[in-house]
Amino acid sequence: MAAKPVSVAEFQELARQALPKMNYDFYTAAAEDLYTLKENEEAFHRITLIPRVLQDVSRVDMATTILGYPFSAPILIAPTAMHKLAHHRGELATARAAATCKTIMVLSMSSTYSIEEVAASCNAVRFFQLYVIIARVIVVLNMGSLITGMTIPKLKNLEGLISNEVFSEKGSKVEAYANSTHDPSFCWKVVHAVGGKVPVLLDGGIRRGTDVFKALALGAQAVLVGRPVIYGLAVKGEDGVREVMQMLKDELELTMALSGCPSLKHISRNHVRTQQDRLQSML
Repeated sequence: MAAKPVSVAEFQELARQALPKMNYDFYTAAAEDLYTLKENEEAFHRITLIPRVLQDVSRVDMATTILGYPFSAPILIAPTAMHKLAHHRGELATARAAATCKTIMVLSMSSTYSIEEVAASCNAVRFFQLYVIIARVIVVLNMGSLITGMTIPKLKNLEGLISNEVFSEKGSKVEAYANSTHDPSFCWKVVHAVGGKVPVLLDGGIRRGTDVFKALALGAQAVLVGRPVIYGLAVKGEDGVREVMQMLKDELELTMALSGCPSLKHISRNHVRTQQDRLQSML
């Protein structure tokens, strides 16, 4: 029997082996040379932890509350499209796994099951990704991306099938050389300015429980993971999603213990050192 995957990277490799190339490329593709996609992950590597010893971490509590709903850990499942391309049970399997893990799946507008079907699949809190596409009075206009980039693997997969099409994607598929989600230029002062009035959730590049810890230390209340969940779904269906989520929770628990944090409220900016911190220390 093959050894159990012990990292998101191992789940990704198994997903690559299990899925048709076009399906795998759909989930892993990003703009042009994948710079922003890679940077979202590698930026976490440049943040180091500052451990705390002689703290009572005999019991580590990861529980949190977001918008009044309790969660077992600050790790949610991000809206990702077309789960049936990874597994025939698609979003139904993902939603059930999320409920078992006492977290939530944010259902994508591009779900391969209807809202009603996913809602009926389990007894859980329901979150939904919504793009308002009908005429409304403008309150806030999102200008995140007016011009979209190329997703090269998808173009290769579709070569010869269609022509004169423009493919637009979101997130790391939009801009080839955008800054990572926690780049200083995004001004993390905004996180502190909201003063806890709204929850700050970080999405993008989370591949380890240490990444979750770093995001929390920088001011996020919780994170969302997308691709790692899809990899688990592709490899083992509902069980694979549970394994990925549990793996991230176990890693977060260990990181909290090594950092001397018995609960989420003990995690602070003092527990991490960013590249900007290191540069400032040399001035």
